[in-house]
Amino acid sequence: MLKYSSSRTRGTLQLRSRPLNRESGLTLVELIICVAIVALLASAAIPIARFQVKRTKERELRRDLWEMRDAIDHYKDAADKGAFQIKADSLGYPPDLQTLVDGVEVTAAQGKKVKFLRKIPVDPFTNNTDWGLRSNQDDTDSDSFGGQNVFDVHSKSTGTALDGTKYNTW
Repeated sequence: MLKYSSSRTRGTLQLRSRPLNRESGLTLVELIICVAIVALLASAAIPIARFQVKRTKERELRRDLWEMRDAIDHYKDAADKGAFQIKADSLGYPPDLQTLVDGVEVTAAQGKKVKFLRKIPVDPFTNNTDWGLRSNQDDTDSDSFGGQNVFDVHSKSTGTALDGTKYNTW
């Protein structure tokens, strides 16, 4: 490598050559080893990230189910107290989830509606708002919804949770 010298000899600028330093920089082998180590560490992190994503979705599913079940319970309590008119065959449960969102008109106050749910949540595993429903009149082992009223709600996902249970049994 050539280096300019600041000293002047006889009015001319002299160039000094410096020998190449073989220890500066990375060799190809060192670079391949570094890339292999980084790839190994990254491949170990991928399963941990997937596990974390699944656990987060499970928490969201549990929260959504709790929120809808709580709304169904509040609807049932209000119906049992006579806050609004109900169908005789409904046993005080809502006819569908949309009724919880739209609300029901209170009998005591003209034009006033009581809403029990802001919106129907999206199932984190099926990515839609279509939930499995159970009616109070359905058989306990039945997978189909009779349509009379909404007694319970569950996910339609057939996946398996981290604890080994099926999401549609939660």
